[in-house]
Amino acid sequence: MFTKILIANRGEIACRVIATCRRLGIRTVAVYSEADAGARHVRLADEAYCVGPAASRESYLRAERIVEVARRSGAQAVHPGYGFLSENEGFAEACAAAGIAFIGPPVTAIRAMGSKSAAKALMEKAAVPLVPGYHGDEQAPAFLRTQADRIGYPVLIKASAGGGGKGMRVVESSEAFEAALASCQREARASFGDDRVLVEKYLQRPRHIEIQVFGDSQGNIVSLHERDCSAQRRHQKVVEEAPAPHMTAERRAAMGKAACDAARAVGYVGAGTVEFIADTGGEFYFMEMNTRLQVEHPVTEMITGLDLVEWQLRVASGEPLPLRQEQVPLRGHSIEVRVYAEEPEKGFLPSIGRLAHFAPPQASAHVRVDSGVEQGDEISPHYDPMIAKLIVWDESRERATERMLRALAEFRIAGVGNNIAFLSRLVGHAEFRAGQVDTGLIERERETLLASAAAAPVTAFEAAALWRLRSEQAEARARGAATLDPQSPWAQGDGWRLNSTQSRSLRFRQGEQETAVAVGYAGGGFTVGGAAATLAGEGDALSWALGEHRAEAHVVALGEDLHVFQGGLRHLLQVVDPLAHAGEEQEAHGGLTAPMPGKIVALLVETGAVVEKGAPLLVMEAMKMEHTLCAPARGTVKAFLCTAGEQVKDGVELVDFEAAA
Repeated sequence: MFTKILIANRGEIACRVIATCRRLGIRTVAVYSEADAGARHVRLADEAYCVGPAASRESYLRAERIVEVARRSGAQAVHPGYGFLSENEGFAEACAAAGIAFIGPPVTAIRAMGSKSAAKALMEKAAVPLVPGYHGDEQAPAFLRTQADRIGYPVLIKASAGGGGKGMRVVESSEAFEAALASCQREARASFGDDRVLVEKYLQRPRHIEIQVFGDSQGNIVSLHERDCSAQRRHQKVVEEAPAPHMTAERRAAMGKAACDAARAVGYVGAGTVEFIADTGGEFYFMEMNTRLQVEHPVTEMITGLDLVEWQLRVASGEPLPLRQEQVPLRGHSIEVRVYAEEPEKGFLPSIGRLAHFAPPQASAHVRVDSGVEQGDEISPHYDPMIAKLIVWDESRERATERMLRALAEFRIAGVGNNIAFLSRLVGHAEFRAGQVDTGLIERERETLLASAAAAPVTAFEAAALWRLRSEQAEARARGAATLDPQSPWAQGDGWRLNSTQSRSLRFRQGEQETAVAVGYAGGGFTVGGAAATLAGEGDALSWALGEHRAEAHVVALGEDLHVFQGGLRHLLQVVDPLAHAGEEQEAHGGLTAPMPGKIVALLVETGAVVEKGAPLLVMEAMKMEHTLCAPARGTVKAFLCTAGEQVKDGVELVDFEAAA
């Protein structure tokens, strides 16, 4: 077994590997970009080295720098995690040339599966079933369109070197093909440095089922059962579970055999995932093989009780697989959701900023949280905006679903947008609960899953008012304690008045709606709506009783925003104080601004064009994904204030737009 390894990655996977190494007594070396100097994986590792500026192409993707750090630090092996260089054959070769073990498959396996097109040809020879499509080298747009016409629409354009949902587009008609191809190729170039694509028949209401495989250098290969990853958005997984709903023992055996056959065809060693797409009739087809550990590997760990990172380390050091196929456990059910810094109601636009409040549910034998961040960390525009993975386990799928809903209700984040409410709606959706999930579910149910935030209940406003009164009282007493007369009535914050009591009206805004809460002071405590409030709790936690009525909430204040977490929902309220901004003037203009730092990819209309609400105006690339900015209303594009290829900062005006009267 190794005594020191370097982790060539960041975020939660780096933290995950460090945790396993620490348990096994292995020292760890982290690499980081300038933007990640204070990152959690850097803080956890035994040693850490900077490998370049924030941009991943200048840091985490610089193989020669990472190999040099491994040499300097004395690391015997490199764990690549997933993403970045994890499936880069050049990096694996450089490690081997330096005498450093690459904790992954042989270079030949990475090369064989690195091109989706070449992999499909190899799988065809191994008699692994394939989806009808074109996987060749000819990449002329007109030729690819002809192939799509031959296959029949809808088709899926997919980056040949891709993964993670990047560089993928579903095309419904021949007329839409070339525009979708151009967009797909741009995204593929930005993410993988390779714009080659393949074209396949897009199956209607398919399921995405993948098999976790493991091989050792002695030629043994086993399947660690399947995962269902059908709940997807833009071909990126949102919810994963194991085992797959409604999976029969016969199909599990058939898919496991096909996956092991695929791995044997390339002499596979280490952890890998063979991904299949299954149709409504029960047939399944090979899609691709990921020659690395997957983001969703925790659900496999939860149902088997195995540590897959430990297996990787043991296999890479030359040990045989710890178990034979018939010894691999399968118990209960596990579900994982990916908690992202994004705003689902704004087209899943990534959200950047400081993670001012981060309170995940309590970890236990049933609940696991894998995260690369802690409270106070920054969500950067340079990398994937995943905050954490939330994983639950229970004896049955029904119980695991309920446990996930409870865990999501306990998860509190403030400071950046997040998808927790969206995930709760998705996991609670009738089709998900029934196990009837296919890759089109989220798109079909957009109206339900992306519903606007519900109006805050009366208790949320009560919580905001009581939190404010308690905070004012604490601040008054803290100031008083620093004076010569801490017992002064001015230092108590209890609303004392001579021969009277103080009454106030506190106002809060949710969206465009304002609500007033009548509060007062009585007997050293508070009143709300004329009723005495019995208040308890500390920090951001509040519980209170107004007569027979009892409630509880968590309140997090960020400036004038109050985030009230209650009943599994987050209500964003603003304190309305007419005197707080007296004399300030607000400038308004009719432009569209950049929602985050990024690169302008394309301008989609002419200057002077009259467009309808929702019409696409421009495409910008940020966090390796393309985002389309649309017209907020019917109106005129008076001017573009940016050009294609330009790098823009967050908040800069991009379009001079005039809404119609």
